[in-house]
Amino acid sequence: MTDLKFGRNARLLKPAEFKQVFDNTERRGSTPQLLVLASGNQQQRSRLGFVLAKKQIRHAVDRNRVKRLIRESFRYHQHELGSCDYVVLARSGITELDNRQIREMIDALWFRLKRPTHGKSGNTQRKRRR
Repeated sequence: MTDLKFGRNARLLKPAEFKQVFDNTERRGSTPQLLVLASGNQQQRSRLGFVLAKKQIRHAVDRNRVKRLIRESFRYHQHELGSCDYVVLARSGITELDNRQIREMIDALWFRLKRPTHGKSGNTQRKRRR
């Protein structure tokens, strides 16, 4: 049976771990309400971290609801996602969605992120020149 736990080793805990994902984003998936950044890691499992600002989600009960739904979805998909670190960022408007809509949205993002990328990085063609 597959282990569906979301223990300490499945979470991004330190600021340096989040910085690694932000600085070395290999894949990203987004909707108007969520952004998911992914970066490969040296672990044998995928890990998850959240950036849910009070400015975007004012009430703690709403932030906790969003985290709970995303964690639950991640638990079921973590073995399909490979050895990557994922950071989920909330955007305004997420609190207007019900639980089913949030779950369908994050499931679709996991599906997009687990597809193999072409070349070294899925974002190479999308980077802007400065």
